[in-house]
Amino acid sequence: MMDIERKREAVCRDWHARGFSCDLWVDPPGRRWEDFVHAVDELVMVLEGEMEFEVAGKVYHPQPGEELFIPAGAVHSARNVGSTTARWLYGYRKQ
Repeated sequence: MMDIERKREAVCRDWHARGFSCDLWVDPPGRRWEDFVHAVDELVMVLEGEMEFEVAGKVYHPQPGEELFIPAGAVHSARNVGSTTARWLYGYRKQ
């Protein structure tokens, strides 16, 4: 878990410098968040687990440490498609 905390801190520093917030989200296996739309750009990054993100009809399976950009106004979903708890970061562009 310590490696995840170090990674989280480094990513949050980077995102803050780029004008984004940074928070941790934890989802149990099978958790689904469907059809969200935000008025600002969003970044997500999986730290642990297997997540699927659908953005404007296109499906992504980012590997841990891979950043995914979700543009403002895009309909998007997040799904834990793995058999373990997923931990992932999300951040919104500060206005």
